[in-house]
Amino acid sequence: MLLLVFFILLFSMSEIREDMFTDSFTSVRKALGNDEEFSMASRLQTDEAVLLETMRLQRELIEAQRTVYAEITTYINTRGVEGIVGAVFDQGKITLSVDAEVLFAPGQAELSSEGRELILTTLKDIFIQQNDQHILIQGHTDSDPPPEGSPFRDNWELSTLRAVSALRVLMEEGIEPVRLAATGFADMHPIQPNTTEENKAINRRVDFVLEKVVEQD
Repeated sequence: MLLLVFFILLFSMSEIREDMFTDSFTSVRKALGNDEEFSMASRLQTDEAVLLETMRLQRELIEAQRTVYAEITTYINTRGVEGIVGAVFDQGKITLSVDAEVLFAPGQAELSSEGRELILTTLKDIFIQQNDQHILIQGHTDSDPPPEGSPFRDNWELSTLRAVSALRVLMEEGIEPVRLAATGFADMHPIQPNTTEENKAINRRVDFVLEKVVEQD
């Protein structure tokens, strides 16, 4: 069992090569010998086949997502909003980032008319076209707390309600609720250090993270 855990951890490491993985399994089987540990070696061989198949499917999923990313970036460029909607691809996930100032008035959690229009046009169209993607909406703030008199207790509340506002508009426009989730991270995941006003503006954002979730049989 401990050996299986070891190989699961080995598999979880990014960019592991299949030949390295197979060599590791082969070495362990040889070390176990051919007598009293034969049963263990047989189980390892079965586990190896299962995990190699899992790795193959994961690689295929990432490559498919890379194609989706290319389609999305082409669409963003065609719409002429590449300076408004940023796109990043990482480990099979596609993150579309929009500055908070584009979506909300300062210190507010209700979408501005401009923000609503962006969601109703560019973003909604992307999500309809890529209808096999789950969408996690993440609100982010800078490190400055809400000012005195703000309706929000802290940046956790502000970032969460901003994400929920975007989610509700998408639901109203027909995006299936089962595909959507919203969360707020306050200032816990800055892109830049919160040391200048320019950096703080970059950190105030809403991310739409697209991920294809494969249903298990």
